[in-house]
Amino acid sequence: MTSLIDSDRVVDYLKGRPDAVDLLSRLEPDGLAISLITYGEIYEGISAGRDPARHEQSFLAFLALVSVLPLNRAIMRRFATLRADLRRSGQLIGDFDLLIAATALHHGVPLITRNRGHFQRIPHLQLYPPD
Repeated sequence: MTSLIDSDRVVDYLKGRPDAVDLLSRLEPDGLAISLITYGEIYEGISAGRDPARHEQSFLAFLALVSVLPLNRAIMRRFATLRADLRRSGQLIGDFDLLIAATALHHGVPLITRNRGHFQRIPHLQLYPPD
């Protein structure tokens, strides 16, 4: 696996946005993954949408291209440490974003996201593409 995909980029891909489709198609042969958190966020969007069955089929096709990484104790400890550090510095971000970042850090892979503003607050987290 070379990269972890954030929920925003998965949504972009599922909506057929050319930049996301091109990027993920180019990186897919090297191995891509999503966090179990992203899996849940996407299914929440599917459930709230107007055509859940059609959107679920698109997501299932996407899942054939990626791995879904579970949470584990080490990721949860990293999440807790990150959250405490960001809280102390007054830079706290949402728990789902922190769990996704902790997953990327645990696996030592960059995160593909459009939400660079939040994720740049996390020390040692690699973002793709790099600055």
